[in-house]
Amino acid sequence: MNGRGYVCLIWVVGDRCAVNSYVEAVRELACEILELMAAGLRVPDTSMLSNFLRDSDSDSLLRLNHYPPLQLLQLLNTSNKIGFGEHTDPQILTILRSNDVPGLQISPQDGFWVPVSPHPSTAFCVNVGDALQALTNGRFLSVRHRAMVNSCRTRMSMAYFGAPAPNARIACPPELLSPHKPNLYRPFTWDEYKKATYSTKLGDTRLRFFTVQSDHDDLSE
Repeated sequence: MNGRGYVCLIWVVGDRCAVNSYVEAVRELACEILELMAAGLRVPDTSMLSNFLRDSDSDSLLRLNHYPPLQLLQLLNTSNKIGFGEHTDPQILTILRSNDVPGLQISPQDGFWVPVSPHPSTAFCVNVGDALQALTNGRFLSVRHRAMVNSCRTRMSMAYFGAPAPNARIACPPELLSPHKPNLYRPFTWDEYKKATYSTKLGDTRLRFFTVQSDHDDLSE
């Protein structure tokens, strides 16, 4: 959250059955996507990635976001248009759905932002997270993104963050390593990575603390 109050995080406490059913459905979708990714990587066990989400101790969560529209005077300040600042998701995979109000932007390269058109009735947006980048040794890259607010309409979204269990070991399988593609990241647990996430700024590149050549083991730097 960027401190301007444009994003309200809401946890539903009403119809738990509906929420639980939705979470189960998007978790299954995330698992199917991860198994297709594993098959594409030609690892022997195609459930290697999805097993993290199926773990009964999985740290996955559902978050609802509410971005109120900006007033006219606020639109004169470009920085005020940012509802949630640029970042990468630390988890494995994010499944996002929103209403028909645009606002999501991704950055395939530094300083260049591409808007993602919403399709609330036909499509989900799927983001690769930092943990999946480490698990695949950089073959799938965690995408930097941000949320912009609209001038006259409220934007709402639902994000399912598929995460491992706190003690799960994040390490690239040996099938994806070779002399020409050595390990980029040292093994770490999801709990270690969460601590790194909470101890750094939103837009920081947290995986740099876990590279094999990292000189940044001290997260207090």
